[in-house]
Amino acid sequence: MSAPPYLRARQIRAALVASCATLLLVASGCSLGDPEPDPAGAPPNLPSPTITADNGDQEVVATVLAQGLRVPWGIAFLPDGGALVTERDSGRIVQVGPESTADGLKITEVQTIGDVVASGEGGLLGIAVSPEFAQDRTVFVYYTAERDNRVARLRLGEEPKPILTGIPKAGIHNGGGLAFGPDGQLYASTGDAGDTDQSQDVKQLGGKILRITPDGKPAPGNPFPDSPVWSLGHRNVQGIAWSGDRMYAVEFGQNTWDEINQITKGKNYGWPEVEGRGDDERYVDPIVQWSTDEASCSGLATVERMLATACLRGQRLWLVELTETGTVLGQPQALLTERYGRLRGIAAAPDGSLWVGTSNHDGRGRPAPEDDRLLRLVFAGGGAGRS
Repeated sequence: MSAPPYLRARQIRAALVASCATLLLVASGCSLGDPEPDPAGAPPNLPSPTITADNGDQEVVATVLAQGLRVPWGIAFLPDGGALVTERDSGRIVQVGPESTADGLKITEVQTIGDVVASGEGGLLGIAVSPEFAQDRTVFVYYTAERDNRVARLRLGEEPKPILTGIPKAGIHNGGGLAFGPDGQLYASTGDAGDTDQSQDVKQLGGKILRITPDGKPAPGNPFPDSPVWSLGHRNVQGIAWSGDRMYAVEFGQNTWDEINQITKGKNYGWPEVEGRGDDERYVDPIVQWSTDEASCSGLATVERMLATACLRGQRLWLVELTETGTVLGQPQALLTERYGRLRGIAAAPDGSLWVGTSNHDGRGRPAPEDDRLLRLVFAGGGAGRS
């Protein structure tokens, strides 16, 4: 999708007022008064939120929007405020909201993509809603088929039409990120499919970030002639997002470092020659790196100048504050550590909150009876991306 919307102060203010009423927080922390009416505000009739403070300096109001999902992967919002969510292993697209039930937002099965061949880390992965959805009713999906990973377009309820095929597949490292950039072009992130030679070969689609038109052709202005390749030297990128016109990606390392990179046209990010910072002028160093046991992050979203990434092995959400020039401000902060298990998909909602999906049914987690869940997060404490 296009760049996630900036926070609207009155909407987050309204969400926190509701949280104050429910949680009976200290009056000095929630003396905001009645919010202005806003028809595009928070979803109605949500379950009671809980509030968690991590490290003593950041609070997040977390609400369970939906439960009983199976490995939710991609999250993309519709104009009515509901979201389309992919399930990796079932091949289903479900719509969550905007209608609600007594237990949360209504979950409606939209369709199952019959061509999906789910195995290992492959299956139905990323999803993007056309910027012109109100007119063309079109969405785009990234999925694993019998012989490859591919990008397809479809109108909901109809058969998908592949527009980019031949992305390498394997039991691991299938990439799967899919989003429209602020330039209106469609970006897809791919993995090396366990073949490290893919990443440095500009003629191969594996280990890359690709930029294509909505018809699947190499987008105008790409750095390599007649090629969809936008950047190379990646191991396995699943999350991509924009802050303004700056693009960022979160990447799985091997054994040492996971990364967030600022993505620049035509640049090489070093894999397999470099994992993490290499201080090698041939390659771009990450703006943030973490050890793999505290990260292994999949989804990435931006709200104003805050990056938020959802982590699987690390079982937490990392927040990274950016400066006006796109560099990192201060130290990244971990939230929700081991609170909900493995976290994967994340997206900025139209009301400025973050929606996050758990991934405890992916074969590597310990699912609770209500898993997998879709959470809504609202931050408190001041600063970018918070009220």
